[in-house]
Amino acid sequence: MATIGRVAPARVDRDRLRRGISAKYTEVALEPGKGFHFHTGAPLAAMLGYAPADYASLPPATVASFAGTGNPFSMGGPRTGEVVADLGCGAGFDLLQAARMVGPAGRAIGIDMTPAMRERARSGAAALGLENVEVREGFLEDLPLENASVDVVISNGVLNLTPDKEAVMREVRRVLKPGGRVQVGDIIVYLDVPQQAKDDVELWSNCIAGALTRAEWQWVLDHVGFVDVRWGAETDVYSGSKHESDAKEFETRGVTFAGRKP
Repeated sequence: MATIGRVAPARVDRDRLRRGISAKYTEVALEPGKGFHFHTGAPLAAMLGYAPADYASLPPATVASFAGTGNPFSMGGPRTGEVVADLGCGAGFDLLQAARMVGPAGRAIGIDMTPAMRERARSGAAALGLENVEVREGFLEDLPLENASVDVVISNGVLNLTPDKEAVMREVRRVLKPGGRVQVGDIIVYLDVPQQAKDDVELWSNCIAGALTRAEWQWVLDHVGFVDVRWGAETDVYSGSKHESDAKEFETRGVTFAGRKP
């Protein structure tokens, strides 16, 4: 892998970006059947390798609003009794599965900035009678979690929406216990995204403009101090979507990666 320089934060108006992203994912939460520039729901879950048995009993609204780009559990499921934090938990597709995996002795904490998504996640947990689920409001650059309080951090299709990946991963490292794992589904590009595209909030909310190359992600993980980094299979998650042409322009792929805090 080629050596690269520091991955600087993207030059974008963070407040404007957050408003645009929240507006888009409010629509995904409330009108999942509307159709978007990315795939959603059960067809997307199948594309990403989730077994239908894993999500068949989730509430229909939870599944319909799923908009991930990878499968964090493909890197290993959380263990009984562990604490899992799901960053950008959305409607709770991964969060509720994690809650079942850790069982009553464990906890699953979802964090999301979009009120409609938080409500979807809470409603899903209530419908399943999961008392070990908590959903908190927050931003990924300033996680509402205590130091060294989490065994596993998962995220799916969300880190690319943040302008400063290094800041986010420093927060992930802060909240993980020693030996804790991070397992992320996200987007990578094989061609650099120019500043003109990074200025387009619509391309950000469609999970394209904020994506890094694999080498850039590797630099961030190494620089922040994660070890045992592993990369999973890549998926052409935009194939057949309304935004397929934009995704092809930058050779965009969904991917899952994992690492460990020493």
